[in-house]
Amino acid sequence: MVRYERLDALTAEQQERFLPLCTDFVIELRSLSDSLADTQAKMRQYVSNGLRLGWLIDPFARDVYVYRPSADVDILHEPVSVQGNPVLAGFRLVMAGIW
Repeated sequence: MVRYERLDALTAEQQERFLPLCTDFVIELRSLSDSLADTQAKMRQYVSNGLRLGWLIDPFARDVYVYRPSADVDILHEPVSVQGNPVLAGFRLVMAGIW
């Protein structure tokens, strides 16, 4: 997801190519072949490039790492759901299907 204002600020040429920006929201689902440390580093890179909200879901530990700019990472253990507020107001991901 990218806010319209961010897309509209790009030149016509930039909009026709690979976009030079990071999404506002991302979900990363860790797989068996992903190291947790590498995936956490990727999430920090997203934040440094403009990510407003990111969820790293580790289904093996049943943890959700919540990334926001200028904030410590929140770690939720076995949450029933995760809320997207304020970036995705009203969006809720129910975790039952993932656990």
